[in-house]
Formats: sequence, structure tokens, C-alpha cells
Amino acid sequence: MFDSLNISASALTAQRLRMDVTSSNIANAQTTRGTFVDGKWEPYRRKMVVMEPREKFNQILQGELQKQSTLQGVRVTGIVEDQTPFKTVYDPSNPDADADGNVKMPNVDLSKEMVDLLAASRSYEANVTAFNTGKSMMLKALELGQ
Repeated sequence: MFDSLNISASALTAQRLRMDVTSSNIANAQTTRGTFVDGKWEPYRRKMVVMEPREKFNQILQGELQKQSTLQGVRVTGIVEDQTPFKTVYDPSNPDADADGNVKMPNVDLSKEMVDLLAASRSYEANVTAFNTGKSMMLKALELGQ
């Protein structure tokens, strides 16, 4: 009975984390000293949320064939760093510039981040709607029993 609410709740949690990580990427789009690696500062690396279904398709199919509900929603399996190369900008006045005056900048593309943030926000809104619809249906079913 509560499968639909649990599925929506897991998606809400995952999308909220996705929005938080995307916001962090936007906030650090100009951070040239993100991590200290091998005695040198590296720029901030873009981070991405990895999600997967809690149950694989064949497990869901077998559960449906046996009339057992196995639906459980999604889960976050990790936050990974984007390995695309850093951007290089010529700015000899920057304290992080190398001998040629080039500065390594984070591999964050603001337009890509805004699209990701918008997609996560829309997904969050859709899951809120699904959650509220499921809750409303349950309340109506309880009213019928009175």
C-alpha cells in the first residue's frame, strides 16, 4: 500500500542531493584552489551524483509474476568527480598562474549545471506531485471505509 509513497520519497531524497551537488558546482565554478594534490593546488573538480534503481528489472518482473511487490525506488550509489580536463585561462596577474601566465580553472560549465539543476528541480516537483496524489488516494480510500 505504501510502495508509491516510498518510491516517491526515495526519488525526492536523491533529487535533493543532486540539487545540492549541482549548487556546490556552481558555487565553486571559479575556485582555483579546490584540492591539495602532490604538494600543489588543483582547481575544483565538477561532481556528479550517480543513481540506480534499488531493484533490477528482472527482480521486479519476477516479483510481479509471483504477485509480490518488490518496488523500492532509487538510491544514490555515489558522488563522482568529472575527469574532463581543466580549462586554461591566460591571466598572468593571477597568483595561481604558471610561468607562462596560464591559470587552470575548474571543469565546471555553468550552462550545463543550470540545465542539470533545472532537470533535478522538475523531477523533484514531479515526485512531490506523485507523493501527494498517492497520499490523497489513500485518504479517500480510508473515507470509503467509514
